[in-house]
Amino acid sequence: MKIDSVATGPYYVNTYIVPLCGNDVFVVDPADCLYSEDRFSVVKRLQEKNLNPVAVILTHGHFDHVSGIKDFKSEYPEVPLLIHRADAAFIGPMSKDLQEKSLAAIPFLNFLSTVTDLPSPDGFLEEGKTLAALDVFSSCTQGTRDALSEWEIISTPGHTPGSICLYNQVQKLLISGDTLFYMAYGRTDLPLGDEAQLTKSIASLHRIVHPDALVYPGHEYYGFPFGENGF
Repeated sequence: MKIDSVATGPYYVNTYIVPLCGNDVFVVDPADCLYSEDRFSVVKRLQEKNLNPVAVILTHGHFDHVSGIKDFKSEYPEVPLLIHRADAAFIGPMSKDLQEKSLAAIPFLNFLSTVTDLPSPDGFLEEGKTLAALDVFSSCTQGTRDALSEWEIISTPGHTPGSICLYNQVQKLLISGDTLFYMAYGRTDLPLGDEAQLTKSIASLHRIVHPDALVYPGHEYYGFPFGENGF
């Protein structure tokens, strides 16, 4: 089974359903919501394929990547929600404060109610660890933990302080969030963005990621070789 993608939310986020072992998968950046009239589209995809989500992983906390987590957790309350600690303020009961600053900069404040009072994280993504090393996966089957051990967490601050990428060296796959797109990289003009940090983050990816690795970014075209990017 290959990585599946569902375009979700008003900004057409690439929500990824990533296969592990058997029917187990993890979900990246669900953004489907009532506002964009695609509410529960990720849940429906999972149910249609009889898939079992073991985690929701957020590549960062921006409004367009987290707008589906409340509905997702209502359907799968036991599935852990994971984000980097530096972006934790984008979700949880105080999410309105930081989300409002980002939305005001666009402006897109009529979306604020969708990203207010979001679920709190159940765990944190830590630089240099594999997903299997996180406590929330301790009850998974051995096969699923083995598959999770192939996914390394890479901290890539710049787009936001807690932006991360997930790299699978064995399968040569990179889930890059909004750090890196095809022939482009993430914006840094929203609150907490940092151009210099993002430049360093992209340089670090070039030291780590194989040029043939296929890239799965947060928006638009995906599945292109990392070496074609040009950055």
